[in-house]
Amino acid sequence: MASSRAYSLVLLGATGYTGKLCAEHITNHLPTNLKWAVAGRSTSKLQDIVTGLKRIDPDRSQPDILPVNLNQQELNDLAKKTRVVLNCIGPYHLYSTPVVAACAENGTHYLDVTGEIPWVREMLQKYHDKAKATGAILIPEIGVESAPSDLLAYTAVSTIRDSLNCGVRDVICSVHEMKGAGISGGSLATALSIMDQYSLSEFRTALKPFSLSSAPPSKRPSPRPPVSRLLGPFSYPGLGILTTSITAAPNVAIVHRSSGLMPELYGKNFQFNEYYRVSNYVFGILVHFAVILSFYLTAIKPFRSLARRFVYQPGQGPSAEATTKDVLEFRAIAVADDKTGGKDKRAMAKIRYEGGIYYFTGLLLAEGAMVLLEHEDLVKTLGGGLLTPACLGDKFIERLQKVNVRIEGEMLP
Repeated sequence: MASSRAYSLVLLGATGYTGKLCAEHITNHLPTNLKWAVAGRSTSKLQDIVTGLKRIDPDRSQPDILPVNLNQQELNDLAKKTRVVLNCIGPYHLYSTPVVAACAENGTHYLDVTGEIPWVREMLQKYHDKAKATGAILIPEIGVESAPSDLLAYTAVSTIRDSLNCGVRDVICSVHEMKGAGISGGSLATALSIMDQYSLSEFRTALKPFSLSSAPPSKRPSPRPPVSRLLGPFSYPGLGILTTSITAAPNVAIVHRSSGLMPELYGKNFQFNEYYRVSNYVFGILVHFAVILSFYLTAIKPFRSLARRFVYQPGQGPSAEATTKDVLEFRAIAVADDKTGGKDKRAMAKIRYEGGIYYFTGLLLAEGAMVLLEHEDLVKTLGGGLLTPACLGDKFIERLQKVNVRIEGEMLP
């Protein structure tokens, strides 16, 4: 990529709820000599963001302001100015396809924090080959969806590979603890609008576990007992009582794409499943049916219209004070694809962040960009195309550990 580009990174959608938090993390933690800019449609709102950043660190040089409309010509011009675009403009299925197109066409690295798996599948089909040809690395879902799950599986698999030099048969992941102050307006707007964009048939296809993977789907059944597929909860050794997770589908698809991109690490028989940890079976049953009900309710257009009247608007979300006690922890157990001695060999991995969950999303986005900016050898190895958070590997994990993200893996007795 041309080193003569004016900016190392451009944060697009900096006036949104997550965009503001990402800008704060850049100001607080990224190098002071970073040449960056904030971009969006409203110059006055962008100026307000820059003014707020100056209060955080008055001595730091502030980002430039780049007004841009979301048409292909202006986005192409923007992509040519920077090495990396961080995109916080959602709902992504409504606004961000031309952003991906501009980055793929111009060899500009692209990261976003969507969880819209039908849209990600569409971007894979449309722009993966072009991005490979231009050397653009496209990494969607590098926020809370789906970086924690992807990095957790990567850590568990790496632990087994380092210890046993073999692949992994199963990774069972649980959302072990999740305390959040609420959902942002952007996330709610996405959930309520994506059903207008894609048919139920397209949804079903996109939500299949291997919908993004180049590897053939696993034909082995999941370790989940048949009765729990109907009622929800089941017990898994080392993880407790698990049930259906509302965020599982996009995470599972991303992890399986990682395994398909790195078969030499994950092995040829890899399978990943994700669940939500609960305190008892009754609550697990309630969660299971609540997840099913929420999916079908959002498929009903009158319900979506009614719900829009009672939620945060895009750009809004929980206050900073309300998020101080947020916690997110994932745990996973990996089973080695090796039964030498007749017993399963297992590893456990954990990832934990204490602080605002949306701030965590902005943190993941910014730190992922720095891996691409600082490790040209890794960029050359990756080559380009639509990749995953785990493709950034140990360099990404090392950066996250320096900003209070706990990530660890160990073999179990």
